[in-house]
Amino acid sequence: MGIAISETAAKEIQSIIQQQELDQDKVRLRVGVKGGGCSGFSYLLDLTETHRDNDEEFELHGIRVVCDPKSYLYLNGTNIDFKDEIMGRGFVFNNPNATSTCGCGSSFSA
Repeated sequence: MGIAISETAAKEIQSIIQQQELDQDKVRLRVGVKGGGCSGFSYLLDLTETHRDNDEEFELHGIRVVCDPKSYLYLNGTNIDFKDEIMGRGFVFNNPNATSTCGCGSSFSA
C-alpha cells in the first residue's frame, strides 16, 4: 500500500521547498510518528536531505518521501492531504491504522 500524498499536498510541499530555497534534487519529505500528542502518537513531517539506509523511500507527484521502518508500520496505507479552509489550513492525515484520533487531527492511537 505505502503512503500516499494528494496532488494538493504535493503542490504545498513544492511551494514550501521553493519558499525556503531548498535544493529540489536533494530534499526529501520525511514522514514519521513519534510518541506523544493527545492520543499517543504524533505525526511528523520534515524536509530533510538525510536518507538512512533502512528508510522506505518512494516518489509521489515529484516529491521524494522517506519513512523509517518503525513509523512505516503505523503509516502504511495513510493518505496525506492538504486543506486550506476557513477553519484553518494544514496537512491532514487519513490513517486507516489509527484506532482513534484527537480532535485536532495531529495525533492518533493504534
